[in-house]
Amino acid sequence: MHTASDSRGRHLRWPTRGISFGGDYNPEQWPEAVWQRDVELMREACVDFVTVGVFSWARLQPTPETWDFGWLDRVLDLLHDGGVRVDLATATASPPPWLTAAHPEVRPVDERGYRYEIGSRQTWSPSSPIYRDHSLTLVEKMAVRYGGHPALALWHVSNELGCHNSRCYSPDSARAFRRWLQRRYGDLTELNRAWGTTFWSQHYSAWDEVVPPAASTTFGNPTHLLDWRRFCSDALLDQYLAEREVLRRITPDVPVTTNFMVGMGSPQSLAGDMNYAQWAPEQDLVSTDHYLVGPATGDGAAHHRLSFSADLTRGIAGSQPWLLMEHSTSAVNWQPVNRAKTPGEMLRNSLAHVARGADGVAFFQFRASQAGAEKFHSALVPHAGTDSARWREVVQLGAVLRRLEPVAGSRVEAPVGILFDWESQWACEQDGHPSRLMQPMTIAEQMHRAFAGVTCDVVPPDADLGRYSVLVVPAMYLCSDEEADRISAAARAGAQVLVTAFSGIADRDDHVRLGGYPGAFGDLLGVRTEEFFPLGADETVALDDGTTARVWTEYLTVAEDVDVLARHTEGHLQGVPAVTRRPVGDGAAWYLATVPDMRGLERLAETICATAGLDLHAGQHSDVEIVRRQGENGSWLFVLNHTNEKVTVDVSGTDLVTERVVDGPLTLEPGNCAVIREDSAGTGAPTRKADA
Repeated sequence: MHTASDSRGRHLRWPTRGISFGGDYNPEQWPEAVWQRDVELMREACVDFVTVGVFSWARLQPTPETWDFGWLDRVLDLLHDGGVRVDLATATASPPPWLTAAHPEVRPVDERGYRYEIGSRQTWSPSSPIYRDHSLTLVEKMAVRYGGHPALALWHVSNELGCHNSRCYSPDSARAFRRWLQRRYGDLTELNRAWGTTFWSQHYSAWDEVVPPAASTTFGNPTHLLDWRRFCSDALLDQYLAEREVLRRITPDVPVTTNFMVGMGSPQSLAGDMNYAQWAPEQDLVSTDHYLVGPATGDGAAHHRLSFSADLTRGIAGSQPWLLMEHSTSAVNWQPVNRAKTPGEMLRNSLAHVARGADGVAFFQFRASQAGAEKFHSALVPHAGTDSARWREVVQLGAVLRRLEPVAGSRVEAPVGILFDWESQWACEQDGHPSRLMQPMTIAEQMHRAFAGVTCDVVPPDADLGRYSVLVVPAMYLCSDEEADRISAAARAGAQVLVTAFSGIADRDDHVRLGGYPGAFGDLLGVRTEEFFPLGADETVALDDGTTARVWTEYLTVAEDVDVLARHTEGHLQGVPAVTRRPVGDGAAWYLATVPDMRGLERLAETICATAGLDLHAGQHSDVEIVRRQGENGSWLFVLNHTNEKVTVDVSGTDLVTERVVDGPLTLEPGNCAVIREDSAGTGAPTRKADA
């Protein structure tokens, strides 16, 4: 088994040999007679890794005074005998009804004061001391009983923390929020300064006056709202850390993780409510869930969001291997219309994650439920059973992943870094901004797609920026002086730094930087904006390089040493610069003062990469992914054809998907994919073309 480094620098054994394959297994939903058959099917499909116990608290502790572990003992023994490694959940994701009936204050409260009822999942307040005490008792029982079980490979704390209960406005949460603020600011004088409470007569004179920003008459205080988002993320992280502490005390050599939802967002936020960049260092290995989301008719851009999410997961994991804990074999169950995946799509989605650093591919769930809220969610074993095309695809995927065993532990090298900052996203989702259309995650995804011809890392602002030839700063609205200095240093050291509009506007307290936009980056870029002129959703403007731009324009002036690459051609901004470049040290600083269409972004990316000496895949189709993983024992080129056309790629090696030797042009049919174990002479940039 290969190893990965955890947050303390320990080298931890990966849960399985090679690329882990499996998913959530919920045997408590089925008669015990089914369990043996399930393990036989796992062997048939090469499943070697399952998550057990996620939603089993009520089964494990049916009353406050009674415990029932016998069924779980038998499940773990059966899986071990079948050669299946277990990611054992702490089962704290959803409290049993007896707990919330006895202690209704455990249930979360929404922003209008309604206390949620039991009957769904994750119905608990992150700040409830009663929930914390009961949950840690359960965790200790689990750790003591199963810490030495030979099937145990990984601990799984709770499940998708923050997916449904990220914000609670209960009295417990209000008290915890005040304690959090006291640790952050020390005294009310500093809090009043940071929150700018002289505006709208909001000055606080006692800590008890400070409350969570629940429903109010109009716009809330921006820094109050931002600190609330920070607190909510930290409150759930505290629950994770409390459970992890129990597990590490009892089972110090068993790695601990919890499944993120990177790139999935939430009803309240494009980026979700958890700052995963802060959570990632606390994981022994980073794991995430990702469900390909698009409209009911399908979405050709969905796979671009998948690759962005995967690159962001790798970015917060510090380029270490990571685990895809959940995705779907076919349809999900929570959209208005739930599209089934087409033939080959599940394999392609799975290999896209592996291409971008995942050393494990798992699904929700192993066997499709017969009852319950997710009974129409797809699974490895569908309702139709094993005499089905879906099960045959599952078996095929398992065989392919076994052939990919040597890929495990290898890394993805990326010459382009794209910054993404959760707090900037949270701030831009507030009311009272120039345009709600200007969202950091949206701009970051568009830039990631524009640079699809090279491999990109998506990283937080505190990452090592010195390793990138190109650094993209997409709508990083909040920026500290230290962060701005590090980005400037990257340009002086030789990087091509591209800053987009609405970056560097405010400091980390969300106070606007005075003297003209883009604030923190004005000196680096040699530009100054006096006023923004955002566009409506259907408005466009023309630039003199032939680009059509949308969303955003601004009145920009430039210093003498700045090259203007494109100007506006119409309206009151006619002749005003829209795209600029300024030499800085051994590199350059580029500024994008609008949002070009995708072709315009792609042309800009090509120009910047050429300046940086990077070789984009010539003549590429942006819907053909080409990503290389490299390790001590070789290199593997992943080629994924998301188009409806045949594509040809010049490669040399062995295709591990089809087990064919390839020496020269490889033709991939529409929707097909290949993983080429490259010959030593075949590790240069591949070329490909779309066939007519």
